[in-house]
Amino acid sequence: MKVAHVIKAKGIAGTERHLLILLPALRARGIDARLILLEPPDNRQDELTAEMEAHGVPVTRMLIHSHADVGAIRRIGAALDADRPQIVHTHLIHADLYGTIAARQRGLPVIISAHADGPERTGTLMRPLFGWVWRTVDQGIAISDAVARFLPQEGAAPNKITTVHYGMEPLPFDANVRAELRSPIAAPPDTVIVGIASRLIAPKGITYGLKAFARAADPFPNAQLVIIGDGDARAELEAEANALNLAHRAHFIGWQPDAARLMAGFDIFLMPSLREGFGLALLEAMAARLPIVASGISAIPEVVIDGATGYLAPARDVATLVEHLSLLLGDADLRARMGAAGEARLREHFSVERMTTRTLAVYDQVVAAH
Repeated sequence: MKVAHVIKAKGIAGTERHLLILLPALRARGIDARLILLEPPDNRQDELTAEMEAHGVPVTRMLIHSHADVGAIRRIGAALDADRPQIVHTHLIHADLYGTIAARQRGLPVIISAHADGPERTGTLMRPLFGWVWRTVDQGIAISDAVARFLPQEGAAPNKITTVHYGMEPLPFDANVRAELRSPIAAPPDTVIVGIASRLIAPKGITYGLKAFARAADPFPNAQLVIIGDGDARAELEAEANALNLAHRAHFIGWQPDAARLMAGFDIFLMPSLREGFGLALLEAMAARLPIVASGISAIPEVVIDGATGYLAPARDVATLVEHLSLLLGDADLRARMGAAGEARLREHFSVERMTTRTLAVYDQVVAAH
């Protein structure tokens, strides 16, 4: 079976990291999975392309010049004509719209993956468009039950929605990563690092993480905060960290190509998000055997078991984040127990094999029906 995945990418974030896991796994199971990559002219995706090709995934690249670049339909169509897939599988807004039109013009079945439960797809303009998409496509994959509950607001019929959680494998132990992460910030080996790995944008709630760390870390002079990632809010967050007297304790180290590996140098993972369609970084934290402190919103409670693999707090609730961080900062044994429980949960519920098998079941269903 040949399946063409379509996405517009602006960098390697959660959805792109998911595809870097899923597409090679599908190919290992005998699916000819390939990628049609839409990229802005001023943000070419050389790194994503190189990583896909290093995993043996063929990539067809094409420009998309604006949100309303309807010429992308013709360019996607040309790629479909060349590849002749049996299924088109789309990801994110531009691919869901333009990829669906191009596929339907050729009589190809379409599956869309819904990766978010935010308002960007239900506004005055987008709601009718996605109502049409859901009437047109064969099936939809929701990356969490939270997203599945949201999709009827877009116009999705419940019988077209299957939840397939993201999957990941535990990381091999790397004895050097702790020292590697601590060296650039001149942190001694016994430093306890609370880590964030995220795009630096408002919905990630990092301002609440800064406030919570500033209070929780006060009795723990060996605690430091390391933030991996970049985004529009970086300058504002750095200014806030300084205002909280964290200039020498909060370290913004920018986007890192090996962020998942570096996370193994953290001691606690912090995700104070305001909404998450899934939160692939949670699996990366579990793969690195880290206890998690996170907001109990959207899909996060599907991943983190409160009191077992981490602690959950209401969104924007700094006081509860402080309480949870304080418990973990002061108890190395608790950190180890929760990290081990998280890894075990990853192996049982969020393996790559499980994700791939459930995706293949949707493929088989669509092909049989079509």
